[in-house]
Amino acid sequence: MGGISIWQLVIIAVIVVLLFGTKKLRNLGSDLGTAVKGFKKSVTDDENTSEKNEALADSSNSEAKVEAEAKDKEKEKEKV
Repeated sequence: MGGISIWQLVIIAVIVVLLFGTKKLRNLGSDLGTAVKGFKKSVTDDENTSEKNEALADSSNSEAKVEAEAKDKEKEKEKV
């Protein structure tokens, strides 16, 4: 079954270096690395943001419950 041999990979690598040059390939590699780091950072920031939003939602829900209970108690006092 037609696998790629080491010599075919070497020939492809030489052609790529001749076409693009080492400087352009180096810049491409650093740009790719920067893009991957930025992607990882945005993913972790998004996870942290969603966790914070969930925590805020939970705390705001509990605060809303406390406020609702306080209003109910005030209404009961007014009725008496």
